[in-house]
Amino acid sequence: MPTKTHQPGDASPRARLARFLRVDHAGEYGAKRIYQGQLAVLGRGPHGDTLRHMQAQEQVHLDHFSKLIGDRQVRPTALLPFWHVAGFALGAATALLGPKAAMACTVAVEETIDEHYRDQHAQLGEDEAPLRETIETFRQEELEHRDIGLENGAEQAPAYRLLTAAIRTGCRLAIKASERI
Repeated sequence: MPTKTHQPGDASPRARLARFLRVDHAGEYGAKRIYQGQLAVLGRGPHGDTLRHMQAQEQVHLDHFSKLIGDRQVRPTALLPFWHVAGFALGAATALLGPKAAMACTVAVEETIDEHYRDQHAQLGEDEAPLRETIETFRQEELEHRDIGLENGAEQAPAYRLLTAAIRTGCRLAIKASERI
């Protein structure tokens, strides 16, 4: 796949890559915190092992992006303290609504991340083939999480459409903010 043509006014390839790494690091950090919030409420119940599995995969993703941020000398988002609280709060709040609402949260987040990673994959050129491959691998794991959510009754959550629409909107706003701030 050819590298995207650089147009006047576009971010430089280095700046675009920095945004990608910054937001991916922030997103994986937020995902880890969502699962920590869900585990605080549901961790001892029948969904605990499933939530721990998904959190462990998010931790691998976070560790990878943390290393890339250091290696590429990219500053992380200044919003990490906010995502620390917001991620946990979102996870705990949806878990308090019940396991199906927690799974609806997972579906909403992972569908948004699927779109995000697909967009990044398409924008990265062959000069970033290892990163493209990593993003695709992580995207497939995020889709696995979405499927787990669906298999565990996400669509039966109270106000499923409203809940997932609100979470998707929040995720999209978080992506935009974390890219730049």
